[in-house]
Amino acid sequence: MLENETFGAAGTDLIGAEDPPPFELVNPAGKAQVVICSDHASSIVPKPLGSLGLDPSEFGRHIAVDIGAADVARRLAQAFDAPAVLAGYSRLVIDYNRPLDDHTSVRVISDGTVIPGNRRLTSAELDARANAFFWPYHRAIAGAIAERRDGERCPVVLSIHSYTGEMNGIARPWQLGVLSGWDRRIADPLLHGLQDRDEFTIGDNEPYSGLDLYGYTIETHALPVGLPNVLLEFRQDEIDNIEKANAWADIVAEVLRPILERPEVHVPYTGERSAG
Repeated sequence: MLENETFGAAGTDLIGAEDPPPFELVNPAGKAQVVICSDHASSIVPKPLGSLGLDPSEFGRHIAVDIGAADVARRLAQAFDAPAVLAGYSRLVIDYNRPLDDHTSVRVISDGTVIPGNRRLTSAELDARANAFFWPYHRAIAGAIAERRDGERCPVVLSIHSYTGEMNGIARPWQLGVLSGWDRRIADPLLHGLQDRDEFTIGDNEPYSGLDLYGYTIETHALPVGLPNVLLEFRQDEIDNIEKANAWADIVAEVLRPILERPEVHVPYTGERSAG
């Protein structure tokens, strides 16, 4: 834990007295023009919601948390002296990276597992979850970005995720996926720098594509105003303990640091909407 780590305030009936806040803010006074976020950093369910009717073993699976992502985000915050905003609760409570009107925002079923505690929720109950968890997290990201804007100079948004090594019986060979949309100012040199090492299998918009706008965080905080951004998807077995997560974060930081030092990176993107 960093010395100046703080936490977002609670203050809702959905968050018990012994529960953590809706988000964790690491290194809030970081000086870098970088904002790190991790939408699926936690497997916690607040005590008022019990276990959502699930066996405890389900909360160690990808349906509940991006395994290792929080550790990578914390290490990168330290490496770059940047703030990191980490989701405080499981994506099974509410998905911090989905629009609230999307059917995957509060899932009734995920990868074959039914979530009883999410069935037949009323509009008021869904609004309560959004107000307790979703909106405080996104206000924290927006605030960190606003604090690091300096005229035309703007911060880079780094989004940290992890994914399963197999999905629907299909193996996913990439140790790390570098996801981006039309703005490739960070993605291209980062991809090339990692691929040049000849020891890693790096995916370009794999296993998901940054051109598929089905998330919320990058699509809301970065793309509309042209903030430079990249989303990193680590295969979970590559970062499933603190040592492995730290090692990967250090590798990424080494390649990414000179990219982030380029002045042309810290200006809004005004290029064409093209994958090239």
